[in-house]
Amino acid sequence: MLDARGAAVPAIVHWGADLGDLPESALTALAEASVPAVPPSSVDVPLRLSILPSLAEGWSGRPALHGHPAGPLQLISAEDQNAGVRVTSSDGSLEVTTDVELAPHGVLRIRHRLANRGTADFDLAGLDVLLPIPENAAELLDFTGLWAHEREPQRAPLRHGVWSRESRHGRPGHDDAFLMMAGEPGFGFRRGRVWAVHLAWSGDKRIWAERSALGPGVLGAGELLAPGEIRLAPGGTYETPWLVAVFSDTGIDGLSDRLHPWIRSRSTLRRPRPVVLNTWEAVYFDQSLPVLTELVEAAAAVGVERFVLDDGWFTGRRDDKRALGDWYVDTSIWPDGLHPLISLVRSRGMDFGLWVEPEMVSPDSALARDHPSWVLSSGLTWRWQQVLDLNDPDAYAYVRDRVTALLNEYPIAFLKWDHNRDLLVASHHQTRALYRLLGELRAAFPDVEIESCASGGARVDLGILDLVDRFWTSDTNDPLDRQRIQRWTSVLIPPEYLGGHLGDGTAHVTGRVSALGFRLATALFGSAGIEWNLTAASDSERAEIAAWIAEYKHLRPLLHTGVVVRADAADPAHELHGVVAQDRSQAVFALVSMGSARAALPPPIRFPGLDPDRLYTVRPLGTPPRVMQDAPPPWMAAGSVTLPGRVLAEVGLPAPLLAPEQALLLNVALA
Repeated sequence: MLDARGAAVPAIVHWGADLGDLPESALTALAEASVPAVPPSSVDVPLRLSILPSLAEGWSGRPALHGHPAGPLQLISAEDQNAGVRVTSSDGSLEVTTDVELAPHGVLRIRHRLANRGTADFDLAGLDVLLPIPENAAELLDFTGLWAHEREPQRAPLRHGVWSRESRHGRPGHDDAFLMMAGEPGFGFRRGRVWAVHLAWSGDKRIWAERSALGPGVLGAGELLAPGEIRLAPGGTYETPWLVAVFSDTGIDGLSDRLHPWIRSRSTLRRPRPVVLNTWEAVYFDQSLPVLTELVEAAAAVGVERFVLDDGWFTGRRDDKRALGDWYVDTSIWPDGLHPLISLVRSRGMDFGLWVEPEMVSPDSALARDHPSWVLSSGLTWRWQQVLDLNDPDAYAYVRDRVTALLNEYPIAFLKWDHNRDLLVASHHQTRALYRLLGELRAAFPDVEIESCASGGARVDLGILDLVDRFWTSDTNDPLDRQRIQRWTSVLIPPEYLGGHLGDGTAHVTGRVSALGFRLATALFGSAGIEWNLTAASDSERAEIAAWIAEYKHLRPLLHTGVVVRADAADPAHELHGVVAQDRSQAVFALVSMGSARAALPPPIRFPGLDPDRLYTVRPLGTPPRVMQDAPPPWMAAGSVTLPGRVLAEVGLPAPLLAPEQALLLNVALA
């Protein structure tokens, strides 16, 4: 709720729980009643946090607008829009237009647009969105991580001062703060009041929390600009990324309950998420028609729906040290182009996808040798590659035209769009050019789906989600690591967007050995696929994979439209997560053993999200996990049990004694 009375920039009266449909008189009374006292040794007017807080209104915390020259802002207008309100403020030279939108799902979006109406240049250092949080939002949760270990949660109390997370990767990065939450101390998946913000932006950014000694607390975020990166000449404009904000009074799952339906309401997905086979960990650079023919046949036999040819298909690309940018099919490997392979793939009932990395260039490439000025260089190579300057019109046109030529020549249904290094230079113009490029390609080829991959999950954000159809969640296919990565990534992103693949029994990234059933159960909850040389799998393994794919296709409507639920674990060795149908008629859960239990008998399995007043039958599903027990719980020995949803949620069922790194799938359906 905003208070736009008077000449000051509107104050934020309330962001949090739904107050109901208040009449105008109540709204006015609330605005008046929300004016605080004036404390000693302070400004002589009440301190109220506006949508553009600054020193001029007495706010001595981090301001919304940083730059020179800038004066105190005054309200020009506040107008109702279809989905919210538009507020215009000005200091006489600078004009800031703020759009505030509240979706029916309870998701709040805010952005600013700055226009230089003066006669002198304006150097912009930052323009951020800030939202107030109450005093009981005293504990923070955000994320860090590394390559193949994205979305590692970290908690800390919110004390006086600023907790600020800054990304200078030119992409969000593996250590992206991702979604910053401030909540009641001890908040969990199913408990506590939580306020959260995410910046829908794929370049450099900052996201922070601040508690002032004066009393107010805020969550804020904005693009992280380098000195001199944005200089607005008279008439120039700058638009911030959207800040996406959400409140929950039912813990972290309550955030997902608002975010997932909102994202799905904006979705451009046109078909069920196909089962993918990606060739990377299957063959790496060992590409040839005979080798891949065997893999195509094996993929088709188990029910794969999309075959994706990964890195290694273009001119001179025999390893990862050369040839990026030379986006022509290598005729030494593919003398007839990709036509024979694609024809085979399509004849077996699958569509075809192709890996590309258009934003990058290898120093050892014809492109770099012919056009050295197109390289956006920090002087350092990263994975033996540099960045192509998409802000250069000629470089942009080259990339657009080469991708267009491939899509025109071949019936490609899917692009795996990779981004395997940090920029290490200012990122604003490069990010905007990327958005423009993806937008052009989507407009020209609306039936081609695009996956955002960035050394795995280093570019997972709601800015690029408007332009892609899938995220590669992480480069690791190790199911133990994937359980945590997918658990936390899916707080923000619905599971149908999150690629999760069945990998080899010995994980290529970690070297850890895992059971096939554990790998299958982990890859089930998302946009499922395979990244394994199936020609090396045994007949029994292929049969098990085929059964898993058939079950995935059966469960896909539930998995990709339902409510994601996660239990708060009494023992961190045992985690429970699942998806419940919107009408709560069915659900699928996974009880996951992440390690050795604290006690001989683990806590009961308690099922969140079910209708408390309806009867459900619970049955094991899929490959039986390895257990360490002399006898199973009787309900499992019987094969099923039927109980009310309230009993399943409050009392639960005795858990089997799973060995470490095992998962039990459970089907729950109305009796």
